[in-house]
Amino acid sequence: SDETRDNVMSAVAELGYRPNMHARSLRTQETKLIAVLIADITNSFYPHIARAIQTVAREEGFDVMIYNSDHVYENEKQFCESVSRRSVDGIIMVPVHLTEQDLRDLYRQTGSPIAVLGQHVKHPQIDVVYADDEASVYNATSWLIEEKGHRELGFVGVPDTLPPGPRRRKGFLKAIDDAALSVLPEHMLTGDFTLEGGKEVGRRIASLETLPTAMVILNDAMALGIILELQEAGIRVPEDIAIVGYDNIPEATIIRPALTTIEQNSALIGHKLSRLLFERIEDSSLPARRVKLPNDLIVREST
Repeated sequence: SDETRDNVMSAVAELGYRPNMHARSLRTQETKLIAVLIADITNSFYPHIARAIQTVAREEGFDVMIYNSDHVYENEKQFCESVSRRSVDGIIMVPVHLTEQDLRDLYRQTGSPIAVLGQHVKHPQIDVVYADDEASVYNATSWLIEEKGHRELGFVGVPDTLPPGPRRRKGFLKAIDDAALSVLPEHMLTGDFTLEGGKEVGRRIASLETLPTAMVILNDAMALGIILELQEAGIRVPEDIAIVGYDNIPEATIIRPALTTIEQNSALIGHKLSRLLFERIEDSSLPARRVKLPNDLIVREST
């Protein structure tokens, strides 16, 4: 009755009562909690993904647990073990090292709906959001060649064990090949996704006997580090060497010269991942979806 309800709510207010979500989950088989694995919280590409996920989760009445892997396989495995021990209603991931077998095991152990960012993931029960980064890098490299007139180009990637590495390098080399150009081996370098890693690569570039006239960098964080080190060495961007990054993180507009980059809309990525997840939480019979997002070249001062 209304009278009883008023008495109960008065007691709630007086005692400061909060529902015990663990006890509630035992009855409803719902935790109202989703777990999110991201690769590097210090890279400003990822916080916008996390924020978009949290916004949608809040609208759906869910809490969010965020786990940072730092691109380390053992940390990704620890996340899988953690969510296997703790019941969650859904999982969103940016897996870098996890294998197909790891993902199959995670799905089998948890039974939770899963949505991932990563073109390389193919699983009949996992939803995927991705951008065609091979085509994006191909188009950006072709633009440098055809529109900007560059003939001596270079590339900074990451080890082949990291999923974006082979695809983005393949796009770069295909554009080079289609233009009947070649790349000096010393102009193909490897970094580690980070600003500091970019600085280290920048020092190696600055020490080269012959500079490429343009370089495509696998991500913006490394591109920023490279620009800073080149400037420190007295090498001008873009006059001596043009730089193209990948991600369009906020810092790309702050550095001078502002960074030309391939845009990944991280907020849109987070929104799409979370919508796919909550649709699957609502209806587990849905077939796996693969959502392709656009990647546009944002032209700024560094080229």
